[in-house]
Amino acid sequence: MTLRIGLYARVSTSSQAQAQSIDQQLERLKSAVHVQGGQLTNQHLFRDDGWSGASLNRPGLDGLRDVIRAGEIDKVLITAPDRLARNYVQQMILLDEFARYGCEVEFLDRPMSDDPHDKLLLQIRGAVAEYERELITDRMRRGRQAKYRAGALLPWTKPLYGYVWGIDNPRDPAQVRLEDYQAQVVQDIFSLYTSDALSLCGLAKHLQQQGIPTPSGRQIWSPSTIRAMLKQPAYTGQVYAQRYQYRAARVRRSATHAIGKPHQSAQELPAQDWIFVASIPPIISQELFDLAQARLTQNKSFARRNNKTHQYLLRALVSCGLCQSACTCRALDKGQYRYYICNGKGKAIHSRRPDKCPARYAPADQLDALVWQDLCSLLQQPQFMTQALEQAHAGLWLPQEMQARRTVLHKSAARLDKQLDRLTDAYLAAIMPLAEYQRRRNDLTEKLHSLAQQQSQLEAQVDHQHEIAALTTSLQDFCDRVQQGLDNPTFEQKRQLVELLIDRVIVTDDAVEIRYVFPTSTRSEHVRFCHLRSDYRALLCLAGWLSSPQQGF
Repeated sequence: MTLRIGLYARVSTSSQAQAQSIDQQLERLKSAVHVQGGQLTNQHLFRDDGWSGASLNRPGLDGLRDVIRAGEIDKVLITAPDRLARNYVQQMILLDEFARYGCEVEFLDRPMSDDPHDKLLLQIRGAVAEYERELITDRMRRGRQAKYRAGALLPWTKPLYGYVWGIDNPRDPAQVRLEDYQAQVVQDIFSLYTSDALSLCGLAKHLQQQGIPTPSGRQIWSPSTIRAMLKQPAYTGQVYAQRYQYRAARVRRSATHAIGKPHQSAQELPAQDWIFVASIPPIISQELFDLAQARLTQNKSFARRNNKTHQYLLRALVSCGLCQSACTCRALDKGQYRYYICNGKGKAIHSRRPDKCPARYAPADQLDALVWQDLCSLLQQPQFMTQALEQAHAGLWLPQEMQARRTVLHKSAARLDKQLDRLTDAYLAAIMPLAEYQRRRNDLTEKLHSLAQQQSQLEAQVDHQHEIAALTTSLQDFCDRVQQGLDNPTFEQKRQLVELLIDRVIVTDDAVEIRYVFPTSTRSEHVRFCHLRSDYRALLCLAGWLSSPQQGF
């Protein structure tokens, strides 16, 4: 049987990729494949050009993990452990994952075996690589700050709109000069916003009508892009660094899409904490900039999100089933008619879509009444939640990843059984000697044993009968306590209960899908589901989604 081998190579920076160092890695790996007599196809060659080893979010690594999970390769060759990951914990996660799927890992520079000394040495090397990465990161950060204070480095990775960089040293403040056309656009934006009192949306519409492309080259301007330009002090000729601090996102980017990797949230620091870098040619005066800041502050208090004139039970909880956009609340004819309207139906400057969504307006009063009636009915009949938990126990609600893993394990076990049969047939036909037969049979037996352990572990994760019984009791207690306040609740009480128990209401024409989520402990009764990140769910365990379809409203 020919050994199926995959290759993985990585470099951290684009300069290393341009220097062909990743091609050198691949040449060494291909030579090793030739020596070992394995089988290699282009589909099993994975590379990450210019991707840091500090994160597992790499396209080449994701492809490698997918084929290993599918059982398409038996062995993966890598030049060194730090090419796989620089973080020791991440190295162990990947190596353990590869081992679970029966794939062997070989490092050319630092061969590894099952010997305890080799494993200890790998752990030490991984810890050293992680230490080096953190040390390099800290040195680079301090080096950037030193260059900022010395006025030798601009804080932007690409030219600010309205300026062009020098050729010799692009990020040298002394070589920055104006780009005449873009500088005139910046002046017009500040002038129209302060003197002509155009709103951000009005400015976006005006620029779009003039055919002026955005800083990224698109045709549709966004109010957030214009706001960022109005808040940029560099247009007065003063460049500052360290204006923002970043924190992890606290909510999902979209309630109708997978969590993915949300962007970090930026929070502006006080002006006294900024680092002055250098002076560049100004585009606007300081007085004009101050007028723009004053108007931005004033308009912030009149933002639509601060409009609480009308009460909407499902505010910020409704999504469109056609385009997956969120729906906002709007009152028409002096509040006589209230609707939840898909954001995809708005102007292009808001929706960022060339075509409007064809979804209909959802009457707010009817939708609020329908959802509240369904919520009360569900709380009064907790047996529906018990049925949902039983379905989860049966595997019907398993995450797609776990279902795919179960399927892969079954396929891999069947494939190994066939290989074992073919190996026995080859020995009986006197094609291979006894020693070679025993060696290969032992390898296949170990892989089958490993797969059996993985299957038992997976089934153990699914088998939560005792836990489900405890969850059922907890849900029953929660429903009993809540039912006492369902007779004559105030709007604030309704809203509090809706925020806790409803994750999303998806409206598709005349069909309504309500996605419920129920707390399974007293601690989780005080945290909304949308505020839970994937890494927090182990602390506040929630039951699976209960999807309640409704027709007509």
